[in-house]
Amino acid sequence: MKALRSIDSTLPVDRHPERVWYASYGSNMHVDRLAAYIRGGRPPGAVREYPGCRNPAMPVRSIPVELTGAMYFATESPVWGGGRAFYDPEVDGRVLARAHLVTTDQFADIAAQEMYRAPDVDLDLEGVLTSGRAVLGEGRYETLVCAGQVEGMPVLTFTAPWRMSDVEWTRPSAAYVRFLAAGLLSAGAWDLEAVASYVAACPGAAGHWSVQSVVDLLRDS
Repeated sequence: MKALRSIDSTLPVDRHPERVWYASYGSNMHVDRLAAYIRGGRPPGAVREYPGCRNPAMPVRSIPVELTGAMYFATESPVWGGGRAFYDPEVDGRVLARAHLVTTDQFADIAAQEMYRAPDVDLDLEGVLTSGRAVLGEGRYETLVCAGQVEGMPVLTFTAPWRMSDVEWTRPSAAYVRFLAAGLLSAGAWDLEAVASYVAACPGAAGHWSVQSVVDLLRDS
């Protein structure tokens, strides 16, 4: 098992970093899924083709981390069907995640593709690196969150501007759960039972996906 990396919760001093840790808590924890965002293409089980990043190099490193907050499933994904993963940093709890070390322009391009936009505009990260949160728009993945830093580089992710309690939770599809859980398992810090228990307990999945059904998905894959 890989050691879980702890996050220094203080905000980084450098407001213009060249690299950041992109903390994925959804299907981008899976390398094949992430590769479609970076190199372009369509991951297995998805219905959308992704253009990829301007810089097609895969992450230098990926590490398992835990974020403070909660992960839940909501809205309806046209790519997978069913609910999408979102992050609420204001809720007490823990979110299992995988942080990928990418360039700042790659992080911007991944965020753009999550919003079905062309990956061709850099993000101004000064706001989120100064306050820990920056709302760039009303879109479902246009709110940036900085969870702190690892090795002096910021740990960034994106989520919706609303709170977990503000929206109706939605059951995620089998294809989405399989990719998300498999990516989490491949991070190497949690065993099969821990991953399945975590995913099955997340709002939106709870009551629809049992621990055993998530285990079965992972074993089938």
